[in-house]
Amino acid sequence: MSMALVHEPENDRFRLAMAASGIGMAIVDLHGRWVEVNPAFERMFGYSAAEVVGRPTSAVTHPDDIETSRLYLQGLIDGSIPMLDARKRYLHRNGRTVWAQANVAVMRDDGGAPMYLLVQLRDIGAELAAEETLKHRVDERAAALHASNRQLQLFADAVAHDLRAPLRSIESFSGLLADHAHDRLDETDRDYLARIRAAAERMTGLLDALNELSRATGAEMKAGPVDMGLLADWVSAELQDQEPHRQAQIEVQPRLLCEGDERLLKLMLAQLMHNAWKFARPGEPVRIEVSGEREDNLLRMVIRDHGVGFDMRYAHKLFEPFQRLHGPEQGGGHGLGLAIAQRIAERHHGRILADSQLDAGSTFVIELPAVAADEELH
Repeated sequence: MSMALVHEPENDRFRLAMAASGIGMAIVDLHGRWVEVNPAFERMFGYSAAEVVGRPTSAVTHPDDIETSRLYLQGLIDGSIPMLDARKRYLHRNGRTVWAQANVAVMRDDGGAPMYLLVQLRDIGAELAAEETLKHRVDERAAALHASNRQLQLFADAVAHDLRAPLRSIESFSGLLADHAHDRLDETDRDYLARIRAAAERMTGLLDALNELSRATGAEMKAGPVDMGLLADWVSAELQDQEPHRQAQIEVQPRLLCEGDERLLKLMLAQLMHNAWKFARPGEPVRIEVSGEREDNLLRMVIRDHGVGFDMRYAHKLFEPFQRLHGPEQGGGHGLGLAIAQRIAERHHGRILADSQLDAGSTFVIELPAVAADEELH
């Protein structure tokens, strides 16, 4: 079977290029029959040219891809598909499946009428196998990481459980001692007892924070649309309930929409807003402003306070666990709050940036994935 492809001498050069190509090449007529195949095609599928020329392409196509191939052929001929670049399955002569990257173009005459299809087929079996191996390794690493995080969570829970019991005893009996022996204790004794109770309270707070850090690192995420404005209002109400006597002015912009895990994002906001609350200027009302705007696919959220601030020379320590920029007398805690917040932001493929000035307050900028434009919160 023959077909005038191009005028001489282009015809000879075209066939020489086909024969020399290391990629399977073929010519297919408008009825979907093989017209000509090159040696690389023969090696790729195990057929000689004489065995396939004149036969329909479906004879070499995987049964599950025959209908798709028919639709591709129709679209290429009628022009609805300008050029095809797709993965397809074929059958080797021995029956095994051959995955190929198929590039198909329709050759047309000067008047635009289709004449034949030029097909290039590249064997991608090795690439797919490498992809599958890589996916398998990634899945294995993910499973190992999940198991490691689970073990870490179990360890943290066990340690916290075993330590809480003696801490409760220390707190309880030291409280009883302070009540029953108050008149028999001098100022030094009462000071020592107060220090014991304060140390036990700090230890309890540290255990709570370690548990939250473990949750922030390993808790399973359930992503969905989240209104960070509502969460900020929620956290604000909790802060005011804890210290109802303290004056506070907290302004929250409504409908700050992002995509993420609501429980973890609330925990992140609690850490940041509690930080702003406790470092308010002594003797002044707490002032916190929560605002934000969408920038492309990001929600850029800002938490601004008017508190004591911190020295930006030490900002590199800000999100590291157990690093404190303020001492206990200034309200400094266990040094885990901002580390927890940053860990949660990173798990959402976001980040937290900080800026501050001593005695002028601090600003924390949170970048999170914005909610999809077509999603609505009800």
